[in-house]
Amino acid sequence: MTAPHILLLGKGGQVGWELQRSLAVLGRVTALDFDSTDHCGDFTNPQGVADTVRALRPDIIVNAAAHTAVDKAESEPDLARIINATTPGTLAQEAARLGALLVHYSTDYVFDGSGTRPRTETDTPAPLSVYGRTKLEGEQLIQQAGCQHLILRTSWVYAARGGNFAKTMLRLAQERERLTIIDDQWGAPTGADLLADVTAHAIRHLGQRPQDAGLYHLVAAGETTWFSYAKYVFAAVSTAFPAIKIIAKDITAVPTSAFPTPATRPHNSRLNTAKLQATFGLQLPHWQQGVQRMLHEVLA
Repeated sequence: MTAPHILLLGKGGQVGWELQRSLAVLGRVTALDFDSTDHCGDFTNPQGVADTVRALRPDIIVNAAAHTAVDKAESEPDLARIINATTPGTLAQEAARLGALLVHYSTDYVFDGSGTRPRTETDTPAPLSVYGRTKLEGEQLIQQAGCQHLILRTSWVYAARGGNFAKTMLRLAQERERLTIIDDQWGAPTGADLLADVTAHAIRHLGQRPQDAGLYHLVAAGETTWFSYAKYVFAAVSTAFPAIKIIAKDITAVPTSAFPTPATRPHNSRLNTAKLQATFGLQLPHWQQGVQRMLHEVLA
């Protein structure tokens, strides 16, 4: 059997960067970004992206491109909609014509963040922000196009490459004696490397069982708040890297209302991953495991 041709879009982002590694073992990968010159990977240009798919005729399309600036999306809703909904919908139409599998990433922001129960795939979405609404529309357009698809909803994504919450908190803890951190938003920090590895595993699985395609939730196991996440990072760094001096002694938990933002943040970002784990035969690692690995990669 010939190895598949995989088109990866959004290669420069945190998830896209890790996907370049994880997808390489599955077949031939053509990786594009917004500024690629050989083919159009610019998601503000749906027709250009469609032309790319028609020219390359991939067997699998993996879309890691998105408008993820949650607050900025509030002031540029049309741009967010093109990148998060219109172009993914166009991709799905092209995938349907080709008979290609489309892999796409979505978010817990499609929900309203109420309650404390981890959301399942069958729960009714009710997004609170432009980002959440456009990501939900992207999901719906993909489903309506009728292509074979794998939509993975995730949350609190971080990577060793680029900025992330843990790095920011660590920098601030070395500069300031007092920190205030939100303690009423709950979720599971999820590594871009975990998303990439599970994606590769799922693609391989769907090659044997295409009937298992669809919508799944994918986050690391466990749950925490931003406050507890930061405290875990400080403790882990103090133990493993004692040369790094953390001067923050007064670390205060505050509600979301202490940090007003243009976009409303969900208080409950918990996602139930039972369907994914059962279908693909996986046991997802605890969030602390991935954070530990990321810290050692960044600091060692």
